[in-house]
Amino acid sequence: MSQRGTLYLVAGPSGAGKDTLLGEARKRLSGTHVFPRRIVTRAPGDNTEDHAATTAEAFAKACARGEFAFSWSAHGLSYAIPASIWKDLDEGRHVVINVARAIAASARQSVTPSRIILVTARREILARRLAGRERETADDIAKRLDRAVDLAPDTLVENEGSLDTAVSRFLAALQG
Repeated sequence: MSQRGTLYLVAGPSGAGKDTLLGEARKRLSGTHVFPRRIVTRAPGDNTEDHAATTAEAFAKACARGEFAFSWSAHGLSYAIPASIWKDLDEGRHVVINVARAIAASARQSVTPSRIILVTARREILARRLAGRERETADDIAKRLDRAVDLAPDTLVENEGSLDTAVSRFLAALQG
């Protein structure tokens, strides 16, 4: 039997660049790491992130059937990670998932080995990135930025400078 894989929990505020870093890591680490798509109760065709869209009804049924390893609600949507990650971890593959900061600590406690990678940036950078998406009002952005979650990460990746620097730091965290 192979050694169990590590679960990497990638968390951080909206606008920190998690999806960009995950996309780069997926290109470079696909031989050793698995990057499952989140299931989100978003309308089909919403390309704001790489996800599998579903309805609230289908989400609830899948949850009741035990099809999710983790699930949570945020921003009026429901999110989940498929239960297929358990097999990947048991077979020695490292699994990298994008999770809400609010569930990262409890997820880390429930899976061994696991590590939290917190991706962040200064408030003004986050505000500029969120405004550039043109999905929310200024009030909505301010509320999103005011949400604070006490999280003790294993690795902190500040995504404020060049993309190459942030990608290098992120890749190092996923290989450490």
